[in-house]
Amino acid sequence: QVQLVESGGGLVQAGGSLRLSCAASGLTVSSYAMGWFRQAPGKEREFVALIRSGSSTYYADAVKGRFIISRDNAKNTVILQMNSLKPEDTAVYYCAARSGLVRPSQAALGGLYDYWGQGTQVTVSS
Repeated sequence: QVQLVESGGGLVQAGGSLRLSCAASGLTVSSYAMGWFRQAPGKEREFVALIRSGSSTYYADAVKGRFIISRDNAKNTVILQMNSLKPEDTAVYYCAARSGLVRPSQAALGGLYDYWGQGTQVTVSS
């Protein structure tokens, strides 16, 4: 049984940082394409970042240069380090996993991912 559990969300002032974690069980994160998505109130879910099994990374333009996705294979965890946060980053952040290849052009297609976490709330105050 696969479980993805996000943690690390919270309330932070604009310009601050947060570190989100996605702890996986039932799968090995180094063998999966692992993505982060977010959904703000009243908006559609959007792609944030992807790390493929080969460790290549991809980011949405809105977060490029501010967010970093990485893996801790020893802990079977995916990390999203979020810096220089803005109020528009406020959303529920979700971790997702796909067992097959995810091409960069497909990274934002939520329907490709096989497993999803429950999400963690991030609120950035101005």
